[in-house]
Amino acid sequence: MSDIDELIKLVIKFRDDRDWKQFHNPKDMAISLSLEASELLEHFQWKKSDEMVTYLKTHKNEVSNELADVFIWVLTISHDLNIDLIKSVKEKVKLNAKKYPVKKSKGKHSKYTDFK
Repeated sequence: MSDIDELIKLVIKFRDDRDWKQFHNPKDMAISLSLEASELLEHFQWKKSDEMVTYLKTHKNEVSNELADVFIWVLTISHDLNIDLIKSVKEKVKLNAKKYPVKKSKGKHSKYTDFK
């Protein structure tokens, strides 16, 4: 069993022990994922780079918790939609490699559609 499978099992057991699956449909889970990602973003909003360094020294645990919430929703959604995350990530990296070849993208933040 992979680490991902182990985490999915843990998350689904937590949910099922509380009988929450009845509330989990793809739309509401996607909304919850977005809400948790927004809570993560709140930690970074309005802070300059130097402020972030200081902030993260004292708030790393809170940021970690929000990131974990995002990951929990990703795991739950992937489980319920029967999506193999490991396979999906590998396929997506291959697609991104085609869109963002090293020669055109290295050291640049441009979107692939803006490459010349």
